[in-house]
Amino acid sequence: MDEQAAVASSGTVQRVLSAVGVRGLASSVWSYVDYMSRWCWVPSWLPPWCPTSQKQLQAAEERMLHCIRAAFTRQFVPISDGNRLWTLTFCSDAVEDKTPVVLLHGFGCGVGFWAQNLDALSQHRPVFALDMLGFGQSTRPLFSTDPREAEDQFVESIEQWRAEVGLESVILLGHNLGGFLAVCYSMKHPHRVKHLILVEPWGLPEAQEMTEADRPIPAWIKALGAMFSPFNPLAGLRLVGPLGPALVQTLRPDSKRKFSSLFTDNTVSDYIYHLNVQSPSGETAFKTMTGSCGCAKRPLLPRMDQLHPAIPITIIYGSRSSIDSNSGSAVRQMRPASHVEVITTRGAGHYVYADQPEDFNHRVLLVCEEVDRSRNEPQEKKGS
Repeated sequence: MDEQAAVASSGTVQRVLSAVGVRGLASSVWSYVDYMSRWCWVPSWLPPWCPTSQKQLQAAEERMLHCIRAAFTRQFVPISDGNRLWTLTFCSDAVEDKTPVVLLHGFGCGVGFWAQNLDALSQHRPVFALDMLGFGQSTRPLFSTDPREAEDQFVESIEQWRAEVGLESVILLGHNLGGFLAVCYSMKHPHRVKHLILVEPWGLPEAQEMTEADRPIPAWIKALGAMFSPFNPLAGLRLVGPLGPALVQTLRPDSKRKFSSLFTDNTVSDYIYHLNVQSPSGETAFKTMTGSCGCAKRPLLPRMDQLHPAIPITIIYGSRSSIDSNSGSAVRQMRPASHVEVITTRGAGHYVYADQPEDFNHRVLLVCEEVDRSRNEPQEKKGS
């Protein structure tokens, strides 16, 4: 949020507090909120208050990946401006000629979230999982406050990473925010993408504007909205300091269930905590790119004509997810001459790959096999 908007929000809250008879308290309350808000944004204040560190994040990720049986390497891949993207690489000699899959995680996640998928996928082809710029163990730079420029920073980081790793073309799989960025990347670099797999993608539909006359918003809700608008999405987790780990366990008990076949302790919640109380870089960029009702300020559906029609798309939703799958159907209608498949996975919520990992892995591998068949068809016909 820019300075003018922050000042406007401050004025709104103070006026509301004054209106209900607490004029003398208004200044003190807002001073405290403003102080704590700024506090949550300053990385140098994190260590003494939030029980986290880069080493603790590394250890939490190591525990998440401890169950992986396949051989893999880990490295920081350097890109421009001194930034580095943390990358897991699975590539055995038996599959090195196959089209690689690149996994882009969602908001607030990291490479460890693919723990139930990496073994299965890497048995059949090279797999690359990276912490996106501003998330996980990757560099957390300052992003632009302009939505278009922030989006471009993400996309350019992926392209620089691809060039540095040396991949000619890939199957790009993205979940949530990763799905949004996978589409944005494909729009700019279509010749690098053999197939798009979007898992519960964020940012497809436009926000449905609603006038105040349609549904009047109470003054107290407006006041709260103004009060908390300067905060990053996960600022509250930093705000509670040492209570954060317990808060994650309380608010996200589902995370333990999703990985119950691998862990019986708090491995997953610890990883979630350490991922999300570091310096809010990618988190801030996501806030910049997010408009009303959690929709993207630059939604993808109105821009879908910018995506090359030759790029096939598979969109995977969970039957129990709150994400509206109608957007997937809209993509299919908008691309009648292109391959668009919309899949609904029964019994899965938003984290399809963790809720139903076997089904998810199977479906992804079927898509990948089709990509390889399509790639080899011209050669087979030429040799016949």
